[in-house]
Amino acid sequence: MNNNNKIYNLATIGVQQLIPYKAGKPIEELERELGLTRIIKLASNENPLGPGKKALAAIELALPSLALYPDGSGFSLKQALAKKFAVDVNQITLGNGSNELLELVARAFLTPEFEVVFSQHAFAVYPIVTQAMGAKAVVVPALNYGHDLDAMLQAVTEKTRLVFIANPNNPTGTLLSQSSLNAFIGALPDTCVCVLDEAYFEFVSCVEPINSIDWLKKFPNLLITRTFSKAYGLAGLRVGFGLSSLQLADILNRVRQPFNNNTLALVAAESALDDKEHLQQTIRVNTLGMQQLTDGFKKLGLEWIPSAGNFVLVNLKQAGQPVYEALLRKGVIVRPVGNYELPNHLRISIGTESENQQFLTALTKTLANV
Repeated sequence: MNNNNKIYNLATIGVQQLIPYKAGKPIEELERELGLTRIIKLASNENPLGPGKKALAAIELALPSLALYPDGSGFSLKQALAKKFAVDVNQITLGNGSNELLELVARAFLTPEFEVVFSQHAFAVYPIVTQAMGAKAVVVPALNYGHDLDAMLQAVTEKTRLVFIANPNNPTGTLLSQSSLNAFIGALPDTCVCVLDEAYFEFVSCVEPINSIDWLKKFPNLLITRTFSKAYGLAGLRVGFGLSSLQLADILNRVRQPFNNNTLALVAAESALDDKEHLQQTIRVNTLGMQQLTDGFKKLGLEWIPSAGNFVLVNLKQAGQPVYEALLRKGVIVRPVGNYELPNHLRISIGTESENQQFLTALTKTLANV
């Protein structure tokens, strides 16, 4: 046997068969490959405005303390979150991005004998954490590119331990109604934990009221995950949080590592919560940018999926990968979604007005030549 293969055989079966998550191409990598300098990245649903002034000021103040370990409990940030969302501080679990919350809940509840239900075209991390734990993934066909809640409910059995729901969904941007979600969670058996992934919550909450936190009072099996990586512009610091019942939070905090959030992330997130002006400006830029992109798609005769997030999925009516690669050569990084069974689509993050225009110009030229 090849010695290189032996180490793979030592890993668990689920890990052996995993395909690593492929993140969006970094700007620096494209600069090295093609020698370009004017590059825009509209691939990872980041905030084009970056972090707000209050978060940056808090980071600067915290720099002298970097030789010390961070607060392992995240006391100040959890107090601020508890006040903002009117929950008990012990209902909060902090994560290294909300991504870590998805991993924590999988580690806490999954073994090879259990199943996990999620939708086709849903976030790629759901199958990754499921397979890593050796559990069985039950993928329910999408309905109009989004979650088919009736079919998902029918897929739940006595073996189902977790259900993942992204609202809005990534990468399609589809949004479920509050009434349908409420009814769905209420119909789940108490042997199943529902993970409601609200990474793009802030972009929806400005359009319609979201009362999912109120549901924590009646659904002890509900975990709501949110993040500071999107609307708050702190993706590089990796900080997210989970809201749940006291009992569920206690379980998650048993498997959470004590220093999973660094000092800069903790202080920046706490300050970002209080920066209403920056959040409002982010929402304004996103609203205008969404209109700018969809107007551009309309002129090009392209269809798109109406999105409630800070990104939009456009149907190119042809293979997306060659268009993606052509855009790269023009210094524009977007996201191909063939791995989501959407080979003719590209996901475009909303940028600044000039970034959006640079993309539309590059797309127009690209489509004229393919």
